[in-house]
Amino acid sequence: MERLDALLARGRGDAIALHDRDRSLTYAALDAAVSAVAGALRQRVAVGDRVALWLPKTLEAVIATFAISRARAVAVPVNPVLRAQQLGHILADSGARLLLTHSARAAGLSDLPCPMLTLEEDWAAMAANAPVSGDAEGGDALAALLYTSGSTGRPKGVMVTHTNLLTGARSVAAYLGTMADDRVLSVLPLSFDLGFSQVTTAFHAGASVVLLDYLTPRDVVLAAARHGITQLAAVPPLWVQLAALDWPHEAVNSMRTLSNSGGRLPVPTVRALRQRFPDARLHLMYGLTEAFRSTTLPPALVDAHPDSIGRAIPDAEILVVRPDGSLTADGEPGELVHCGPLVTRGYWRDPARTAERFRPAPAASRLGGIAVWSGDTVVRDGEGLLRFIGRVDETIKTMGTRVSPTEIEELAYQSGALAQAVALGIADETAGQRIRLVASAAAGISDAEAEQALRSHLKREAAAYMQPASIVWMEALPISANGKLDRAAIREMFGT
Repeated sequence: MERLDALLARGRGDAIALHDRDRSLTYAALDAAVSAVAGALRQRVAVGDRVALWLPKTLEAVIATFAISRARAVAVPVNPVLRAQQLGHILADSGARLLLTHSARAAGLSDLPCPMLTLEEDWAAMAANAPVSGDAEGGDALAALLYTSGSTGRPKGVMVTHTNLLTGARSVAAYLGTMADDRVLSVLPLSFDLGFSQVTTAFHAGASVVLLDYLTPRDVVLAAARHGITQLAAVPPLWVQLAALDWPHEAVNSMRTLSNSGGRLPVPTVRALRQRFPDARLHLMYGLTEAFRSTTLPPALVDAHPDSIGRAIPDAEILVVRPDGSLTADGEPGELVHCGPLVTRGYWRDPARTAERFRPAPAASRLGGIAVWSGDTVVRDGEGLLRFIGRVDETIKTMGTRVSPTEIEELAYQSGALAQAVALGIADETAGQRIRLVASAAAGISDAEAEQALRSHLKREAAAYMQPASIVWMEALPISANGKLDRAAIREMFGT
């Protein structure tokens, strides 16, 4: 059985593994640093203990994550944009035995449930510790607790094993075509499964990772040009902004692979990216924190199927099922169920919610075992391609007709007048629910101009029952800690 840190042996020793501003580490230097910090951790925590990391995206954050693996402990990466109260919940819920952070964050903390180390006071000694290689256990042992952004209730920790992470790295590297000469720009939080998978996928291929904590989308463009980036992954709100920017020729020419997950990418943005990066492969993906990645649309099909999330990735079995667990027919909506070795072990210390989402695979499954029942509605076409419809609990029922918020949002984006949109169902005595659209206008368009263009477009293209009863305009919609549209916050503000 292999541990997560086995990935470090896949890169050529003198090749650059990590770049952080003016600092770089080769694979050999990274491996040595991980062994030293693992030795320091062995003096403080036991096998299976949880170690929390509340750090910006730096060399130290990556070293510490892999050192936790080598020390046979469990990493609990905390998104750096979270506040002390949210950190406190994660520390208490995970039962963390140690917190590693830095002085700027430590200054505002009190009454912590575990000891704390800081980079400024403790890192030098940790990095100078006698190295350890670690014991062999890995495999189905826990490697990390990845806390979801808490779109429904408080954040919950997803139990991720070494096998989950290693299988995921192999799978994603295979379908993205990641190679040793790739330079991957890491712009998403390492606490987010998609952000962390960029690092593991790159290390699986022996590629280089450039770490970037950006302030504006322009910073991403400049970093891509400066480092000759070949791979970039992002979530829809960031892609919408990046697609609207001018990219220098050197950034466009070096780019080989673009990928999206964390939500459906608006078709106009898909078209814009294809026009701006005609020679790059664009992967439209769908994923679940509970099962890593699930599907990807082959780049050759993007132009013909820009609204599809594709087919199962390697090592995943994806089924579309009816409420009774039987398979749907082509064109019939059903729940997406993910089976196979990417399925995680459930929610940390939460057997009730685990039992709701993690259930035996449908009878038609080839792989069997425990599957993730996503709660997401998709439809499969005659070519086996999937299209995301929406979440079961977000469906709007108006005038006796069920409407997908995703379908309304996609129609709204097609007007070309919007940068962001979220459709909500608002209680109504007559209709059951009415549709409210919360939106931000496209760059250079006033709210009034955007509303006029949107209303005209929807009048032409959408059925009467799909017309929004009201439109709320915001300068920018709220974003979650992982960079996705924060639908829970939007629903709380405008859902009544």
